[in-house]
This record gives sequence, structure tokens and C-alpha cells, in this order.
Amino acid sequence: MPGSGPRTLVDVPAVHLHRVAVLVLEGAKPLDVGIPAQVFTTRASMPYEVRVCGAAPGLVTGGDGLSYHVADGLDALEWAEIVFVPGYRFPDRDDPPQAVVDALLGAHRRGARLAAISTGAFALAATGLLDGRRATTHWHYTRALAEKHPLVKVDENVLFVDEGSVLTSAGAASGIDLCLHILRGDLGVAASNHAARRLVAAPYRSGGQAQYVPRSVPEPLGERFAATREWALHRLGEPLTLDTLARHAGVSARTFSRRFAEDTGYTPMQWVMRARVDLARELLERSERSVEQIADDVGLGTGANLRLHFQRILGTTPSDYRRTFTKGE
Repeated sequence: MPGSGPRTLVDVPAVHLHRVAVLVLEGAKPLDVGIPAQVFTTRASMPYEVRVCGAAPGLVTGGDGLSYHVADGLDALEWAEIVFVPGYRFPDRDDPPQAVVDALLGAHRRGARLAAISTGAFALAATGLLDGRRATTHWHYTRALAEKHPLVKVDENVLFVDEGSVLTSAGAASGIDLCLHILRGDLGVAASNHAARRLVAAPYRSGGQAQYVPRSVPEPLGERFAATREWALHRLGEPLTLDTLARHAGVSARTFSRRFAEDTGYTPMQWVMRARVDLARELLERSERSVEQIADDVGLGTGANLRLHFQRILGTTPSDYRRTFTKGE
């Protein structure tokens, strides 16, 4: 009968599988390792092949009490089109082994995209590929990344950064945002949304990681004006001017401005604004007061003013923030 003979290779449609390597370094964090491995798992709707590798095949000691047995070594980076570098513990202490750095550079030269999750950005920075480029990492390590690699333009207020051939993301959960972003570019919005539903994740989160930092008011580098800062925190709903703060500190406005910036990294009024936004965050989470009421409570006057500064500092709106963080929502 026609067509009853054996099928030939030309009868089978060829499907290109995008090749993904997940590079597990010493101290690797389990969630960071699992995110790309799960997002890009091979299935009909996901034409990807994933290999989990290490500096060498075998056992890799991870962080948080886990270890990993990887089948592949750095040769997987020669095979891959996308290389994920999950976060790992103590990234600010030592650079990855030179063989790892060389393998990442080699993969990049061959055209592979390199994508770091959380503190994996330190490994990419060690290659020099982030020099002169924007990058991010977990908020706890942004200052350390900037100090260790001063040529990197560290952005502490985003969930991920796409610089084309090198991509970085913030804390572990933002690795999902990064993976979905890559999916959108590779396969389109429908495939990305399908993967998001499978993961029970938002297809696209608004805002940046600043909203997940416990306080956006920075830790002071000095204690010269600690009493004045504490005094101001209890009066955020009142008018606070540079002269008012300097008078409380017992110094001139010019001296106060200079020394305050040395202590905190912000001008006095920038610090007050961030403190007001922080208080607004707490009220959005813990109360049912309207945005207009909260704006008045924190000294910003109107809801429009609060929305403006909330968006500028946190990259999201008060309403979106409340929906994200209100219990039971």
C-alpha cells in the first residue's frame, strides 16, 4: 500500500532544540539552580534541552546543606546556546576558578548568551564581560559587586538587566522573571505566558527589587546625626526642611548637608523622601487607609505626589504594591 513502507528521516519534521547549560559552582543555591532547569525543561511546548554541569563532572558542594551530582563538566559550555550561572554563597570573597572564567569567555565568543541569577553576577563580572555595562544582583550584594568590580554599572532597583549577550537578575525569584523574559524573546509571548501558568508565576512583574529590600533608607556609614535621623523618623508627617534638620543637629545647613551625605550616601531631603516612601509601604501593607490618606500621613500631601515618588523610587505603584504584599490578596 502507498505509504506503508518505513518512514525516512525526511518524513520527520526537524525541531531545533535550544541548548541550555546550567553551571553549578561551589556553594550554589538550590532555588537558583532549579529555576532555569525547570523553566526550560524539554516538552512539546518548550523546545529546549538542558544540561546541568560543573567545573568538572561529579559532586559539587552547594549551599544551604545541599550538594549536586552533575554529569557534565565545562565542555557543556561549548555545546550550549544559553549558559545560566546560578547564585552561590560568599561571591564577594573569591573569584571562580580560572578554568570557569575561561569557559564562560569561550562560550561568549562562540555566541552563547550568559545569564546570571542573583549572585551568579559575580562570576560574570570576573570575566570582564560586564565592564561598562548595566548589571544587577541580589540587593544584599549590590554594594559588594560595585566595590569588587567598579567598572560594572550596578543597578540595584531592577529585577533583571538584559544587555543582549549578557543578562543578570536580582534575588532568586527574579530568576523566573529573567527566564520568562528570555522565553518571550525566543518563542513569543504565548509560550512565555504558558510557561508562567505552568509555574504559577506572574508572566511579567512590574517594579524593581527595591520594593523587596527591608528598608530603602540605607544603613548609615556614621553615627554623627543618628539622633536627628531618629527624630525625623517620628515626624515624617510634619514639614521637614533642611534648615529644620540642621537646627536639630546643632550645625549649619551647609555642614549638615555635607556630613549627612557622607554618612548615608544621600542628601538630607533624598533621605527624608525615602523614609516617607518606606512609611507609606508599611501603611499600605498593614492598614486599609486610602492612598490619599497615606500620602497625608507620611508628609507627601496628595496621592499624586505619593504615586510619583513611589514609582520613581520603587518602580511600581502604591496600588500594585498593596496587591502584592497585603495578606490574603
